[in-house]
Amino acid sequence: MSVSEVCWRAGHVVEPVITRRSLDGAPEARLLIPSMTWERALRDFRDGVGRPVLLDRSRARQIAARHPDQVAALLRMAEQARAGVVAYFGYPEVRLGVPIDWNHDPLRDFHWPSVDAARIDHRSAAADPKWIWELNRLQHLPLLAEAWLFTGDDRYADSAFVHLDSWLDQNPVGRGIAWRGAFEAGVRAVSVAAALQGLRDHPLLTPARFERVVRMLAASAERCWRHRSRFSSANNHLVGELAGLATVALLFPELAPSSGWARRAISGLVAEASRQILPDGSGAEQAVGYQVFTADLLLLVAALLRARGDEPPASLLAAVDRSADYLAAVVGDADPAPRYGDDDEGFALRLGPEPRPTVRDHLGAVAALTGNPRARRAGTETLAARWFDAIPARSTAPAPAVTSGPSFVAPDGGLVVLRSAGRRITMDVGPLGYLAIAAHGHADALAVTLSLEGHDVIGHPGAASYYGHPEWRSVHRSTRAHPTVTVDGQSQSVPGGPFLWTRHARVRVRSLDVDGGMVDAEHDGYLRLAAPVTHRRWLFAPPADPAVLVVDEISGSGLHEMRTSWPLHPELDAAGIPEGHLVTRGGTGVIRILTAAVHGVTLAQARGDEATHLGWWSDRLERRVPSWVVGGTTRGAAPLIMATLIQRQERGADPAADLAVSVAGDLIAVAWSSGGRRRERVIDRSRQSGRRVQDS
Repeated sequence: MSVSEVCWRAGHVVEPVITRRSLDGAPEARLLIPSMTWERALRDFRDGVGRPVLLDRSRARQIAARHPDQVAALLRMAEQARAGVVAYFGYPEVRLGVPIDWNHDPLRDFHWPSVDAARIDHRSAAADPKWIWELNRLQHLPLLAEAWLFTGDDRYADSAFVHLDSWLDQNPVGRGIAWRGAFEAGVRAVSVAAALQGLRDHPLLTPARFERVVRMLAASAERCWRHRSRFSSANNHLVGELAGLATVALLFPELAPSSGWARRAISGLVAEASRQILPDGSGAEQAVGYQVFTADLLLLVAALLRARGDEPPASLLAAVDRSADYLAAVVGDADPAPRYGDDDEGFALRLGPEPRPTVRDHLGAVAALTGNPRARRAGTETLAARWFDAIPARSTAPAPAVTSGPSFVAPDGGLVVLRSAGRRITMDVGPLGYLAIAAHGHADALAVTLSLEGHDVIGHPGAASYYGHPEWRSVHRSTRAHPTVTVDGQSQSVPGGPFLWTRHARVRVRSLDVDGGMVDAEHDGYLRLAAPVTHRRWLFAPPADPAVLVVDEISGSGLHEMRTSWPLHPELDAAGIPEGHLVTRGGTGVIRILTAAVHGVTLAQARGDEATHLGWWSDRLERRVPSWVVGGTTRGAAPLIMATLIQRQERGADPAADLAVSVAGDLIAVAWSSGGRRRERVIDRSRQSGRRVQDS
């Protein structure tokens, strides 16, 4: 860290007390604009005067009439919220007590202390802070408000106010785990502000209750600004803090600081939109889950501005649209969502019954607000999209697509996508992550994934855990768990903690032919070894060829072990065959993976290994299921060269066999038999053309 960052972090030890005292309990004359009272402020809030309106009764009636199935699903979730039944991430469902203890984790029977938030060390606690933070984000309150708007049933509004009152009683500003970090305050402020607007004409929203809630939101907003994430922490957390600040400022203009907050928040979001959504539309954090979360926050603020009658800054909408263009191009019409990097399943604003946000749900919401044609084609229409669709839109020309064609390269984010005949292949040629800590990136440089007919075949194993299972976290972000090469059992990049990398592998693309299906790239992550080596990977996936060839080389000095990994989706089975592995689904062949090396190869496979934590697949945080990971290992003096042939199993086609790899000078020759003929690919290692893709 720089000296400035160290000083900034040290200041956080004492400043939270100052922040808590600055607006919590501030006199009315200081908190409200001149001549404003809480009674008048509530009247204006109910009438929607001078502010955007997102959740209202007339729109709710239209949505309920047109989409009864979606509303019914939301009502089922609202009933669970009323009953205090919650399920977060991959943890089991639990029933909260009455009244709810907002600082109790029933999974671990752990009670978080009611002390100054800055004094709580969430990293060493006996419970998972992600679970208690999720509870305290209060993202069920907008669902209860919607349920009341859809049905008029006061039980939903009554529950919302009971929960909100008890939360305020138990969580004074700045005390407890709920206030640990401005980011949590910002995300929670979005949900509480939106829910309060949905409940604005309910008789239980008295001036006294309104004042109490808005004072908490004002303190949250000030905390979001004073303690916003900076330096190496200025990732999606900063966007969440600025979005929380903007939401409070826009929905409560009677607050004296609101105009200044709005200017700061929108200016900051415009700047972060250009930093965190790269020019090619990919996410700077190298984690698709966080790209969706970040873009959702930007979209929300743009929606609020437009609902107020203002056109959002063009650069803000442009960032949302180029992100949508990129994501829509990656998922196409039927492909699964990419799984690289971390994903904590975070909602910007939860307006539907979906258990977690998805790429296609996000694209549907983007299409509703911006009219993006790619997003509309690839997206799904959730309740969030229904609410956004009701916001009056100004006619604007569609944003130009950043990518074109079924196959493409995103040069800033470093993702190559190759498509043909129901097959999607991706290769990661990008940086590790965003900023110095690269908190949510995985050590997966040069990873190759494969999906067929809309199903993952070879892929990334998922994040698995943040805090609940540290051993899962360590393995799932390591190189060994990803579809790339591990040297001497070490990751390409050096971890310094569960959300920190101290040394980043850097990728250089040497040659690229998207139309021909060829990528040649290398990374320098293993130059740190005592006997330094470079990992270079060639990918050959011609559009009309059912076989994909991957050739890996580690060049340099010394004796090394080189290992390939091919993590398979859990619905697939793998069986050893001569030269490799046969991958099947329900007894039907899917692919054949053959492996050969110049120095000879030892085949390996694992599934659900508790000792090494290899052979697992995770679709949710804190949950994993057994899945096969297969590959090969070769040992010897550098250079070491291994070839992997991945052949699609097609009915009536002869299986590939007799894979062999040899070296003569600068030439690598890979040969195999297929369809009654001998095929060969020759690689010239001396080629030096290409460029480096965005080092970090």
